[in-house]
Amino acid sequence: QVQLVESGGDLVQAGGSLRLSCVASGSIFSLNTMGWYRQAPGKQRELVATITSGGSTNYADSVKGRFTIARDNAKNTVYLQMYNLQSEDTAEYYCNAGLTTMNNGHLTYLQVWGQGTLVTVSS
Repeated sequence: QVQLVESGGDLVQAGGSLRLSCVASGSIFSLNTMGWYRQAPGKQRELVATITSGGSTNYADSVKGRFTIARDNAKNTVYLQMYNLQSEDTAEYYCNAGLTTMNNGHLTYLQVWGQGTLVTVSS
């Protein structure tokens, strides 16, 4: 019932910008840390950035100074603003959220993944 829906992936030129969005929906009791991960062809999935419910952020070294993660708690939405995109940023980007949901009167903690959105950076 709980799902994350991503949007914003596109084909952009090197040096360009994109903003990814991820909306969490369903029976969410609390939405905790949210994050963005990416997986390039032939590579393992890696962390890009995370943000806690209180707004504390963490970034991979490869994106520091170029990417910004933010969230709108009222909208259950997390964003990834990407500037100065480079070819090595080409990947499938996945949204992740830790959350609690109510199931028949029981609180359940879940890690939920989005379906992914493709970012392709051309030279």
